[in-house]
Amino acid sequence: MRTSRRPGADLTDALGTRHPIVQGPFGGGLSTVALVAAVSEAGGLGSYGVHAMAPEDIGPLVEAIRAATSAPFAVNLWTPRPDEERPIPDATALAAHTDRLALHYAEFGLTPPNLAQANARIDFDAQLDAVLAARPPVISVVMGPPPRRLVEGARSIGAPIVGTATTVAEARVLEETGCDVIVASGSDAGGHRGSFLAPVRESLVGTFSLIPQVRDAVSVPVVAAGGIADGRGVAAALTLGADGVQVGTGFLRTPESGASPAHREALSFEGARSTVLTRLFSGRPARGIANALVRGMADAEDRVPPYPAQNNLMLPIRARAAASGRADRLNLWSGQAALLASGASAGDYLSALVAEAEKVLGTPL
Repeated sequence: MRTSRRPGADLTDALGTRHPIVQGPFGGGLSTVALVAAVSEAGGLGSYGVHAMAPEDIGPLVEAIRAATSAPFAVNLWTPRPDEERPIPDATALAAHTDRLALHYAEFGLTPPNLAQANARIDFDAQLDAVLAARPPVISVVMGPPPRRLVEGARSIGAPIVGTATTVAEARVLEETGCDVIVASGSDAGGHRGSFLAPVRESLVGTFSLIPQVRDAVSVPVVAAGGIADGRGVAAALTLGADGVQVGTGFLRTPESGASPAHREALSFEGARSTVLTRLFSGRPARGIANALVRGMADAEDRVPPYPAQNNLMLPIRARAAASGRADRLNLWSGQAALLASGASAGDYLSALVAEAEKVLGTPL
């Protein structure tokens, strides 16, 4: 039987944090140095998603985080999915996809991307080199198991590896390939689904069904993610066998996050109770609030190109919508418990999560 000195001790030992709480790693401008530093300074693990960053920008980012906090933090990478990264073959095929978005481009006075822009991608190997050279305290991955080179590099710099699983089978693979911590990400979670062994539609396991099954299947610390936004959720996850929790949407609502004002506002309204998995914004299934764009283009879900092509086609629309405060055209990533979050500062929010969980459990975290 596994034992701990206190709830969450196995995770805090593995990550070097005071509390067993991980901030979800956001990419696409939603992460900020201020958010990562605030979470880490408050005793959690701040995380920054770098999957959309140019490799040459990763080192300076890590140095900026180090300048803002001496506590541990994580840098997150998306492992490549060759089966999804097929290029748009020619201008005719591109036209079919840009025509579908023509009204939205025109609405914002935008010119559709050309074929080269639509097919552009960032070199994962160069990103990995940059991450290892920057020597972050923790490295996390999503969308698949860590490549052997990442595992060997992380071991050489003493950085634990955190992997993300959406099923028990994925959790076992992550442990076998070298992950030191496994995030069990339930279908309630906001943002992109990281399923990699089976299609997403076959991997939609709810958080509180997934946690105890993953706990029974692996020996490394398990972090529960999805639908956890207050201390009651933290306590429930720990009771079901998790060693800690990952909170994403709750931290998106904090003023330190990089979410646009329109996005943060949407997370605080009744409309946030209605979320949907959609491929429309990036080409990969992601959970967000069902807004006008998602509803209006629902019949195109199975026809949009895969990541990164659809992501590149949508980036100009997403950027202009955020700048214009147009929540109806924005990718409003959100889990299913957004309204349980407080919207307080990141440090205060983390402290409240800990205090409420301790009250429910009757023991310190």
